Amino acid sequence: MTRVTKYLKPYVLKMFFSNKYVSAQVVHSPTSTTVIAASSQEKLLRGELPNTADVAAAAKIGQILAERLKLKEIPAVAFELERGERYHGKRKALVDSLRESGVKLI
Repeated sequence: MTRVTKYLKPYVLKMFFSNKYVSAQVVHSPTSTTVIAASSQEKLLRGELPNTADVAAAAKIGQILAERLKLKEIPAVAFELERGERYHGKRKALVDSLRESGVKLI
């Protein structure tokens, strides 16, 4: 990110997908601190999800992240694909569930 857009888009969505788990976090760019995080490794979700690494798990993580964003009163999040990443599968499920829950994506 350039220096100007770093301050225009203070909250950035970061996602990580492994073969076992899905995790996402929202980072405050100016201070480089994690504001909110959600993962399929959390104890409450392990019993709820039959598989912790599929598209359904990614959608559930998106819903949980949206609820936590609303509690912190963060209305919008910046989202950019890294080089070589495609908008499909788990990524699409997570971002779409955030969007459906009322979080604006910049």
